[in-house]
Amino acid sequence: MNIHHLELFYYVAKHGGIAAAVRNMPYGIQQPAVSGQISKLEESLGIKLFNRRPFALSPQGRELFEFVEPFFDRLDLMADRIRGSASPQLRIAAPAIALHDYIPNLLHRVRRKFPAFKLNLHEAGQPEAERLLLKREIDLAVTVMESKPRAGLHTKPLLELPLVLIVHGKHRLTGAKELWRRDKIEETLITFPSGETVCACFQKGLKALGVEWYSGIEVNSARLIECYVANGFGIGVSVGIPGAVQSKQIRQMALENFPPVVIGAMWGGKLSPVGLQFLAELEAEADALRGGSRHPAESS
Repeated sequence: MNIHHLELFYYVAKHGGIAAAVRNMPYGIQQPAVSGQISKLEESLGIKLFNRRPFALSPQGRELFEFVEPFFDRLDLMADRIRGSASPQLRIAAPAIALHDYIPNLLHRVRRKFPAFKLNLHEAGQPEAERLLLKREIDLAVTVMESKPRAGLHTKPLLELPLVLIVHGKHRLTGAKELWRRDKIEETLITFPSGETVCACFQKGLKALGVEWYSGIEVNSARLIECYVANGFGIGVSVGIPGAVQSKQIRQMALENFPPVVIGAMWGGKLSPVGLQFLAELEAEADALRGGSRHPAESS
């Protein structure tokens, strides 16, 4: 028997059907692929393991499930035991600005309680972070919560960040409301790609105001937005991060009544002690940032 086919059968039997199994598996696989591989397992055994609609295990399927269930149920426990006997590790995914400006300080705090652990860092947004979590290639992600996470993943909101306009330090604009009163906004809009959360929230806010202004320059990081604004290419839209060091060449302006962007932690399964400690440090840092900012955005 093919062991992978047995694993798929285990999830189908445990969750009561192929569709439910696909939603709860710790890695991505499409429903037709599961159905096809279960059919191959039944073909190799020469029996029918379950009825599809309504779902019900056959006597032989029930016997096979009782045989494989203890093994697959205990896989995660065994993995935890093996990891516990080796050097602890922490595998994190996060956007570039978090990896650069925030996570190093958090890791210093984690090392106070876990002086030696292996560290692996990935730059990723929510879709890629979910893929890495489901493939068990990372332990925890810090990400902009763009959509409802996939089944099997846990999330914890950490911060709601306001949208802000970023203008050159010498720009005459004193507030965002001056832009909304114009017949046409001439300045180039510099922001994240149109499919990302920051851009979507900004366009939602513009629509409520009856204003049209679409991106002219799209970049993949907040630092690049600031860089191109500082070099005179246009006006940027980003998020106001409490305590972030701001260049003297640019200014931030608050965008009142625009929807905020939610930053959260995301993980799959049971976190190791070092992972739990990192999550605790994330929550503590979020609490501290909510307490105030060294660089509050200007009022519009």
